[in-house]
Amino acid sequence: MNRIVDLYRRYIWSCEKYARYIGVKIGKNCSIATRNFGSEPYLIEIGNNVQITNDVKFFCHGAAWVFREKDPKFDFFGKIKIGNNVYIGNNALIMAGVTIGNNVIIAAGSVVTKSVGDNSIVGGNPAKILGNVDDLEKRMAGYNVETKGLSYEDKKRRLLNLDDNKFIIK
Repeated sequence: MNRIVDLYRRYIWSCEKYARYIGVKIGKNCSIATRNFGSEPYLIEIGNNVQITNDVKFFCHGAAWVFREKDPKFDFFGKIKIGNNVYIGNNALIMAGVTIGNNVIIAAGSVVTKSVGDNSIVGGNPAKILGNVDDLEKRMAGYNVETKGLSYEDKKRRLLNLDDNKFIIK
């Protein structure tokens, strides 16, 4: 019966409700789309206005296995702290001991092995600073099409009627 209840919690509850249940500390106005908080979720703290997208994974430990032949009880851990107003893209990996500052963007697929300062954009494996949030906001202002809050159909209609110069080109 316990197994069924655990499956219900893991797969039926919202990601945020599940994270809170297993001990992740989560601030206000967050959007959590992952359930991958590792075996020590109570060592993870998430600030306010944080979006964590699909398949992001958190690791609060690692590699102690290698040392256990010499010392069978060997173990080490690192807390993970995420500041306010942070976006973490799909499939990012956040490693033990990392602190992510305020107003930060973590690119999809990044492996964050070191702490990230405020107003930073990081990406890659290992993640490196790519820029800062203020500069990105200035560059993207011309592409703002103000679709947030529109229905699916209204958003689709607006996007399909835009000139090509309103879309990001890389």
